[in-house]
Amino acid sequence: MPHLTPEQEREIDALRAESVATRRATVPALEEILYQAIPLLDHGFIRVIDYMGDDGAVVQAARVSYGRGTRHARDDAGLINYLIRHRHTTPFEMCEIKYHCKLPIFVARQWIRHRTANVNEYSARYSILDNEFYVPAPQHLAAQAADNRQGRGAVLGGAEAARVLDLLRADATRAYDDYLDLMNQDATGEVRDPGRQGLARELARMNLSLNFYTQWYWKIDLHNLLHFISLRADAHAQHEIRVYARALLETVRRWAPLTCAAFEEQRLNGAHLSASALAVVRRLLAGEAVVPETSGLGKREWRELMTLLSRLG
Repeated sequence: MPHLTPEQEREIDALRAESVATRRATVPALEEILYQAIPLLDHGFIRVIDYMGDDGAVVQAARVSYGRGTRHARDDAGLINYLIRHRHTTPFEMCEIKYHCKLPIFVARQWIRHRTANVNEYSARYSILDNEFYVPAPQHLAAQAADNRQGRGAVLGGAEAARVLDLLRADATRAYDDYLDLMNQDATGEVRDPGRQGLARELARMNLSLNFYTQWYWKIDLHNLLHFISLRADAHAQHEIRVYARALLETVRRWAPLTCAAFEEQRLNGAHLSASALAVVRRLLAGEAVVPETSGLGKREWRELMTLLSRLG
């Protein structure tokens, strides 16, 4: 289960116990999980905190209408499919959602590269970080990939995996102990040695490793959220951020099911071919024996095309 402070648990209970009448559109499936923590990795989570709009808001923006009229869901689904297929993005920007995320710092540094959201992060200048750090499950401990500078290769096994896990835990534990020692405080903020002056929190934090957890509130519109998911839920993305992207996708499935279905159909599980790759497909369909040297494609694009075609066979 995700680690929540007693204050966070009380806040969640209070928020979920409260019900507010509204005239704006609400989504029952998303309301079911509003404020609840969805556990991820070993100590992380995401929570939906607030949202605005739904599938109807996307359709309304696309049609620039002032009411829902007598349209059928089938018509809305067809329009949303059309919008995504033809890359019309602004109707999806009319919907927004806010999350509370708890994630390892190295995941946050990847995540923050998506500059299309509003972010407010927990500040270690003002508060003491919790003694929580990420340690991968054994099946996710892998060597560097031989053909990919930013990917993983074969999974480590046996004694080597155990050694790596012990080292990760020992380094993080020592770093946190030294972090508290530098500040001359314990985890609650109490002074350890009244006769010694501690280092400022904003300096002491630099001693911590990137697997420690941070938290933030993250607000984003639906269009940019789908773009984030399309990149970070991809098989080429790092496992740890992919876990969060898949959880975000599940919340979108609750929030805007027509949009999510169209997104999965057209983008997440679809494919885009360059003009050169499309020319190779035409040659293959014509019965020509195309090889990498005569394809006109780079090595990576050739591999990707062959992987895609193998899924069709």
